[in-house]
Amino acid sequence: MTTNTDNQGQYAQPLQTILGAGGPVGVELAKAIVQYTDNIRLVSRNPKAVNPTDQLWPADLSQPSLIREAVRGSAIVYVAIGFAYTAKNWAKVWPPFMEATIDACLAEGAKLVFIDNVYMYEPKAVPHMTESSPIAPKSKKGKVRAELVHMVQTAMKARGLEAIIARSADFYGPVPQTSVFVESITKNMKAGKKAQWFASADKRHNFTNTVDAGRATALLGNTPDAYGRTWHLPTDPDPITVNEWVNLVAKLQGGKTGVQVLPGWMFPILGLFIPILAEFHEMLYQYDQDYFFDSSVFAKRFPEFKITSKEESIKQSWVVA
Repeated sequence: MTTNTDNQGQYAQPLQTILGAGGPVGVELAKAIVQYTDNIRLVSRNPKAVNPTDQLWPADLSQPSLIREAVRGSAIVYVAIGFAYTAKNWAKVWPPFMEATIDACLAEGAKLVFIDNVYMYEPKAVPHMTESSPIAPKSKKGKVRAELVHMVQTAMKARGLEAIIARSADFYGPVPQTSVFVESITKNMKAGKKAQWFASADKRHNFTNTVDAGRATALLGNTPDAYGRTWHLPTDPDPITVNEWVNLVAKLQGGKTGVQVLPGWMFPILGLFIPILAEFHEMLYQYDQDYFFDSSVFAKRFPEFKITSKEESIKQSWVVA
């Protein structure tokens, strides 16, 4: 373990730990948490400091036996990790990780903040997702996410765990990986190609900026009355069609208009050559209909929070493409 400390080796505030600190939200979360504490531990395979006093804790978090030590002494533990994107790997790695994390938080008296996605919602909820949308996943990966949610909620009810589930839509903004917006739209347009999309470019879709996700998660984690429930992280409340997104990118940054749409029937074939597309096929129901992630509950509770505009988010996405 490498630790960055001040000259006395002491911190003024309680320890807050990020599991999966190197990911797109983990980095933004670390930037935001420094507003609340100078005592931050970043845990990942190869952690890199975000703030001068960050503690760097190298650990392979797919090994549950390492989690208790990684969170020892923590007041708040944030789960920001993303394991390899396959249904088989998720089913193998996620449940033991979550079980070990919940046990460690309870043993240490720490609060848990789990950064989640929308995969567990039933498909017909996608055109208007809220915190009360039914959990009835269609996909294998969605079933894993539903299991994780059940584990956290059960621990809250039966074991006294203080926890938040902070749910996000698809990412955009300064996210160099794991963003379908960057990979399919801005990266192609920046290279002088047409944007690509899935199933239909005529459906509305909104996105969560990773900077907003980090700021909002830190805010929730440090708001005592936010615990014990699920929150949708702040997301632009005005979804537009993918065609409109592409036109806006072209207007702001240049590049070709028009979208190359990959129909669903192509994915099993393309997946023989590009494995990630085979994994993506089961999620196409999120792209052949409108996709509206409603974060109005957060907006009402935290009216001072300003969501990053579409225009600024596109500029950020263009830089990292």
